[in-house]
Amino acid sequence: MFLTISTTGSPERPATDLGFLLHKHPDNAQRFSTSHGTAHVLYPEATAERCTAALLLEVDPVALVRRGKGKGRGGAADAALAQYVNDRPYAASSLLSVAMSTVFKSALRGVCNARPERAATPMPLRIEVPALPARGGADLVHKLFGPLGWDSVSAEPVALDEQFPEWGDSRYVRLVLEGELRLADALRQLYVLLPVLDDAKHYWVAPDEVDKLLRAGEGWLAEHPEQKLITSRYLSRRWGLTRQAMEALELVRLAEADDSEVEEIDNAVDETTDTEEKPVPLAVQRRTAIVEALRAAGAGRVLDLGCGQGQLVHELLKDVRFTEIVGVDVSVRALTVAARRLRIERMGERQADRVRLMQGSLAYTDKRLKGYDAAVLSEVIEHLDLPRLPALEYAVFGSARPRTVLVTTPNVEYNVRWETLPAGHVRHGDHRFEWTREEFRSWAGEVAGRHGYDVEFVPVGPDDPEVGPPTQMAVFTMIADDGKTADDNKPSAKEAKAA
Repeated sequence: MFLTISTTGSPERPATDLGFLLHKHPDNAQRFSTSHGTAHVLYPEATAERCTAALLLEVDPVALVRRGKGKGRGGAADAALAQYVNDRPYAASSLLSVAMSTVFKSALRGVCNARPERAATPMPLRIEVPALPARGGADLVHKLFGPLGWDSVSAEPVALDEQFPEWGDSRYVRLVLEGELRLADALRQLYVLLPVLDDAKHYWVAPDEVDKLLRAGEGWLAEHPEQKLITSRYLSRRWGLTRQAMEALELVRLAEADDSEVEEIDNAVDETTDTEEKPVPLAVQRRTAIVEALRAAGAGRVLDLGCGQGQLVHELLKDVRFTEIVGVDVSVRALTVAARRLRIERMGERQADRVRLMQGSLAYTDKRLKGYDAAVLSEVIEHLDLPRLPALEYAVFGSARPRTVLVTTPNVEYNVRWETLPAGHVRHGDHRFEWTREEFRSWAGEVAGRHGYDVEFVPVGPDDPEVGPPTQMAVFTMIADDGKTADDNKPSAKEAKAA
């Protein structure tokens, strides 16, 4: 990916002031690590009359795939050719926007202590992007950049193959912008409009993207005739976030029309009273859902299989209804940390009698696990290679056979809502797979059928109307000899959660 920024000057106002504004010295070739590759800043020309700064981003598409250790849905590398053969190394996209925000962070904010007057003043600029994806063609490029104060907007279509002109044009254009603008304004426009024209983001869109859009769009987006299209595409068509951004932009527009501050218009809430609740971490929501399901099942003696550092065991100990809690993990180190967390050595005798930690592998049957009311596998199955799942299945459902089994696992469909999670990656480097809701339901249904359980599914965390909840939980209940479940007379996990 390649971008050049050029300006002209005079001996009194040398063009090399561009180096001060970008905070990158023209005499040096510099490199920076970004989340998607290595960015290079260099100056092909740097004189008092003319100066050009170039940003080159080296992206390795194979490394992007392998950074997730080749693990995606189904526990194996996604063999789709598009994972390895694509335009990421060459065409400007959200990856270049991310690199700009990293390399030109101060310039985007318009901060330059060495030349503050230059940062605040429009300057002659020529910006070129040789390969820019443009879903909507050259016409859309003109609609987006035309109203922003540029004297000249050129979007020359790039042929699919110059040797075969009959094939027509590709979806890429060579963009050249010329005019007098503040450098910070020009960079912020590019930061927003590069992914808009590509109509895709290579990282997950989270709610804080609204704030990024409003910051970068300050001074131009509120009045832009294509505001709705820009907002929708920038936020990956997430209607909830788009609506939130549009409402905020309307407040900005009204404030500018009324020559007042946004805070003076948006004064419906008394700022002296902080009524906004902090978001509850997903791990806490998951433990809460598990405890509620165990209570609904009437479980007293509970196994925490794959207990890790003992967070769930600690939570269960708070409720005297859970008379015996056993944490099992294959890792001795994890069990040691759990023992410290629980302060087992300092527990009173009665409390210590309720809890036990023991080492064990879920890939093998273990007679110590038999006879319990319930077993919990919270964020466990995705850490196993798929070929080992049948062994875990038999060890838990076929051998131990608790009356109730709770299984939670990530919903891979929800991954698009995590901004910091690069596309195609699983949530944790040790995850062998992450399932869609359909894949999880299919697996759970087959397990239940093989071992005489009924199963229901409970969302954990915000249940997004498009991609579902971040965590999915299956509640398995053993079917009695008469064909009824052992808990027919008890409320379901969903009913208990609703209550």
